[in-house]
Amino acid sequence: MTVEGPAPAIPTRDDIAAAHARIRPHVRHTPLLRLEAEALGLPCPITLKLEHLQVTGSFKVRGAFNNLLSRDVPETGVVAFSGGNHGAAVAHAATALGHRSTVYVPAAIARPEKLERMRAFGAEVIVAEGSVADVLAQYADHAERTGALSVHPYDTAPTLCGQGTVAAEIEEEEALDTLLVSTGGGGLIGGIAAWYAGRTRVVSVETEGTATLARTLAEGPCVTIQPTGIAAGSLGGPSLGLVPGAVVAAHVSDACVVSDAEVVEAGRRLWEAARLVVEPAAAATLAALISGAWAPARGERLGLLMCGANVEPGWMLADSAG
Repeated sequence: MTVEGPAPAIPTRDDIAAAHARIRPHVRHTPLLRLEAEALGLPCPITLKLEHLQVTGSFKVRGAFNNLLSRDVPETGVVAFSGGNHGAAVAHAATALGHRSTVYVPAAIARPEKLERMRAFGAEVIVAEGSVADVLAQYADHAERTGALSVHPYDTAPTLCGQGTVAAEIEEEEALDTLLVSTGGGGLIGGIAAWYAGRTRVVSVETEGTATLARTLAEGPCVTIQPTGIAAGSLGGPSLGLVPGAVVAAHVSDACVVSDAEVVEAGRRLWEAARLVVEPAAAATLAALISGAWAPARGERLGLLMCGANVEPGWMLADSAG
């Protein structure tokens, strides 16, 4: 498959700053946590951005509010496609702003705790059979058939601009040399890389079963996968979005891939060292360090984004984990 036409426009820092002002009343300014190297058995101290403390348990609420506040929402409401975090965010934003919401979830990656979160925030949840790509098509058909506003999880400028506000917050408090970011379809890393625009190195982290960006860098655009493994529900984009892809091509050249077992070990260390419970997608950034997939330079000011925590507590301690 080839992509024709001009490359999508990359969101600017001004676009992201405008999104930040727009959504500020509706989201939490999440804290930074600085951890000493010895606490996690690492070669250097790290700074964690605790975005898993966000109002819906993940960064996704930033993009959700930016979409709904910057676009016209029809009476039929909004529709989203999600493995859980984006759906919960869209449901919360829609309910808070007085709109209806529908979320399509692939049955293959549906997790009970995430389905419960979406319904609790007010969404009608449709668990659909078929591949991730099949369910994406069903979601797109719903939008066309009903006129509902489509809120894509990662491949629109409003989504990237909303997610990029997390980088704006980090930079208000701390200058980093490198930030490790978990990647699914690319909305988060795309927004963050668009904000930093090369001033801070942004490193992608994926699991072996969700490595769309790493494969895109190695093989070229239009890589498509069937997501599998421990983080498929969060990082399970079947391909890198076109808009994030344009940002990645301009500003991201480093990608790490970690195993599910390494993610479980990272989750355990976060709990043991700091009593943090995050989901596998968030633990993946630490997994890149403890596995050696990312080796920081001496004196490197290193940040890790804790992107979400919509997971059953103790997942990393269960006998069956990994």
